[in-house]
Amino acid sequence: MSATAEDLYHRYRFSVDEYLRMGETGILTENDRVELIDGEVFDMPPIGIPHAGAVKRIANLFARQLGERVVLSVQDPIRIGDFSLPQPDIALLRPRDDFYASAHPVSEDILLLVEVAESSVRYDRDKKLPLYAAAGITESWLVDIPERKLVMFREPSADGYRQAHEPEHLGSVTPASLPDCAIDLSGLFG
Repeated sequence: MSATAEDLYHRYRFSVDEYLRMGETGILTENDRVELIDGEVFDMPPIGIPHAGAVKRIANLFARQLGERVVLSVQDPIRIGDFSLPQPDIALLRPRDDFYASAHPVSEDILLLVEVAESSVRYDRDKKLPLYAAAGITESWLVDIPERKLVMFREPSADGYRQAHEPEHLGSVTPASLPDCAIDLSGLFG
C-alpha cells in the first residue's frame, strides 16, 4: 500500500498569535488583504465599488443612530478563539473606555456583525457565518449585493445559526441586541 499526499503532508494551523507575529515581522503587511479563519490564511478579494458603498452607507446609518451606545468597527479584526481573526465589514461592539486599544474584540464584546458580499457571498455564508455562530455571536447579517437582499441570522449554535430571516422591507431593520434601534436600509441597493 503506497502513501498518499494526505499521509505524507499535514496542513499547519496558524494560531492568532503566530498570525499577528507575521504582521509584526513584516511577513504580512497592512497592504495584504488576508484574514485568518480556523488556522488558515485566506486571501480576500478586492473591495468593489458597490461593496464599499454599502459598507459606508450602513456604517454611517449606525453611527448617526447609535452614537456612543456602541463602538462601531469597520473592517477591523475580531478574535474568535485561538485560530481565527476574521475582519467583518461592520461590527457593533459593546462600549469600552479604551475602544479596544488593548485587545481585539472577542465574541462576548460583539452585538452584531455585518458581512457585505459582492464576490464573496459563498465564502461569507459558508465559512464565516458558521464560525460566528459557533463562537456564540448573537446575530450576523449578510448583505448579498448580487441578489439585492439582506439576510439576518440569529440563534447561534455549534452547527450554525438556527434562524435566518430575509426582511421584505428594509425601511425598518432592527438588531436583536438593540431592539429600540430600527435602521432604515431602504436605499441600500440603490
